[in-house]
Amino acid sequence: MVRILGGLVGLFFAGMLLLSFLWGGVAFVSAPPAPTAESEFHEHPRQVAWSFNGPFGHYDKTQLQRGFQVYTEVCSACHSLHQVAFRSLADLGYNEAEIKAIAKARQVPDVDPKTGEATTRPGTPADRFPLVYPNDVAARAANNNAVPPDLSLIAKSRHDGPNYVHSLLTGFQAQPAELLKKFPDAKTPEGLHYNPYFANLNLAMAPPLTAEGQVTYGEGQPKPTVDQMAQDVSAFLMWAAEPKMEARKSTGVAVLIFLLFATVLAYLSYQNIWADKKH
Repeated sequence: MVRILGGLVGLFFAGMLLLSFLWGGVAFVSAPPAPTAESEFHEHPRQVAWSFNGPFGHYDKTQLQRGFQVYTEVCSACHSLHQVAFRSLADLGYNEAEIKAIAKARQVPDVDPKTGEATTRPGTPADRFPLVYPNDVAARAANNNAVPPDLSLIAKSRHDGPNYVHSLLTGFQAQPAELLKKFPDAKTPEGLHYNPYFANLNLAMAPPLTAEGQVTYGEGQPKPTVDQMAQDVSAFLMWAAEPKMEARKSTGVAVLIFLLFATVLAYLSYQNIWADKKH
């Protein structure tokens, strides 16, 4: 009896679920949602041929150093990199003396051992990049009521991360006349900036990369165009979010080779063990 009742209850809920699905489908077809500016003018990130794409991809250390330079000279004024330690810059090819100099140039939070009061001191390789703002209130006050996100994990926390960052940095433009004609109320508010790669098309951040040569690269490096600087800092932020990617990929390839070899051995063993057995 209990099984019969349980089956009937299950059929009831399954029927209601199917009915709700069909009802929702009919409602969507008969009265589709009204188009919005975001749904029609939001664009997917442009694809870039990154050196770290694919199963055998790797980081270009020279590009990562250029990207770190762009972050330091442009992005670090507003955006923190608080999950990255200075000593991790060794992965980019910096030596110990260079890392110590980079850390020492930044003030990190500390506590006065005599008074117990908050203070600061020059950073050491063991420290992490300090926060730009002490709290969200200070961040909002300095950025038109917007909190600049920490960039440590931005390349992994956004869909198609490095492509998204690159597209966002190079996507600032005037609002299309077609958008204003179709959606007069969608005009970009004062203090915001139109960017089709941002979810709601308008963001508080002004274009950070505005001119060629804004960052001066060293001898033998590519021309620092806006697009090149955006690619370099996007690659650097990908490394910041996943510094062990190369090790992960090499381990994955080794595991796949092992599994393939083990599969062949298992099949040959099967053939040998059951070769004289009748099925």
